[in-house]
Amino acid sequence: KNGSIPWHYSSDLKFFKEQTIGHACVMGRGTWLSLKRPLKERLNIVLSKSAEVEAPEGNIIILPDKRFVLALAPYLSCHLYVIGGEQIFRAFQPEIEQWIVTEVPLSIDGADTFMPQNYLRNFTPRRTLTLADELIVTFYERP
Repeated sequence: KNGSIPWHYSSDLKFFKEQTIGHACVMGRGTWLSLKRPLKERLNIVLSKSAEVEAPEGNIIILPDKRFVLALAPYLSCHLYVIGGEQIFRAFQPEIEQWIVTEVPLSIDGADTFMPQNYLRNFTPRRTLTLADELIVTFYERP
């Protein structure tokens, strides 16, 4: 909502960090701008066609589109996590092998960003975790 996540659950943030540390996080410009700083101990891959994206030196790569990420992927010794936003999820939907979905027990009035419709089609739930704050995380994989 308005370019940010409209909830804050420390257990979800901790889980996200544990999952993504040591890996690459692919995000769009809007998601990048919503971060206060680069994600530590992760390769931050920002997709933007705009040359106006400012990035401090370090673990950040700015690429113009998905094709460049897919070309880079075989050379990485880590997993790629697609972390948003909506357009990035849509773009990578055909390549995603696993969705890690946290169910948040909230209904957000005026939400303006959504997951792609039917994004879990052709995926099967493989395991579920329960975090604090009544959060449920489900791992979905292609059969």
